[in-house]
Amino acid sequence: QVQLVESGGGLVQAGGSLRLSCAASGRYYSRNHMGWFRQAPGKEREFVATITWGGGSTYYADSVKGRFTISRDTLKNTVYLQMNSLKPEDTAVYYCAASNRLEKSVSWSDYDYWGQGTQVTVSS
Repeated sequence: QVQLVESGGGLVQAGGSLRLSCAASGRYYSRNHMGWFRQAPGKEREFVATITWGGGSTYYADSVKGRFTISRDTLKNTVYLQMNSLKPEDTAVYYCAASNRLEKSVSWSDYDYWGQGTQVTVSS
């Protein structure tokens, strides 16, 4: 099992920044890739960013590229999502997820473990 606990969400004005954290524990071999997804009310869960736990290779959704940065601290077993230049359309519940697949994926169904989510609200 892998346990994931997110933190860092909140209310911010458009143009502002937030940093989300995801503390991971459990089976190290079950989290080759870590990802961030988000889900706005009435919408499907969508991919935001992913990072390989070992090499740190990253991949982003076009909607956040250049504004969001995913990173990981292997000593702290924590993954971060730095969000800059936030827009009202970034408002959603943000979820951290872990996948034991060897290849990166943007599909939420390829991720095996999920955190409880943290709310991000961007006001205009």
